[in-house]
Amino acid sequence: MRPVMRTLLVAIAVVTIALLALGALPSYLGTGEPYHLTAEATTDEGAAINVTGVTERRYPYLTAAIEADDGRSAGYRKGPFGIKEQFTHTPFDEVDALSQRSSEAVREDGRVLVSHEGERYYVEVSREDT
Repeated sequence: MRPVMRTLLVAIAVVTIALLALGALPSYLGTGEPYHLTAEATTDEGAAINVTGVTERRYPYLTAAIEADDGRSAGYRKGPFGIKEQFTHTPFDEVDALSQRSSEAVREDGRVLVSHEGERYYVEVSREDT
């Protein structure tokens, strides 16, 4: 095998391993107290986003918060250098996506009013001790 071909194959292997590591590594990174997506039941009126048909694959934190007894999703820890957020799905992404769907449903304090199967919830990202 020629040295150029060997170098090319080694370079391809290194790039492949690096890409695989970037896919797995962010789940192991995380510092500080976890952030949760919380869904608080409410009777408030006004524009709300209908999230009855959303899937768990698209909104995993939202669906977990609505289905949980305590109204909290699983915890999410931010990465130490801001790198993790570029490679993972976060509860912040879900709140941003909901805010973009309907700006009328966003309240002044940043909470988003959603409706799910006839029930109404305020959804927000909170940082709580576990």
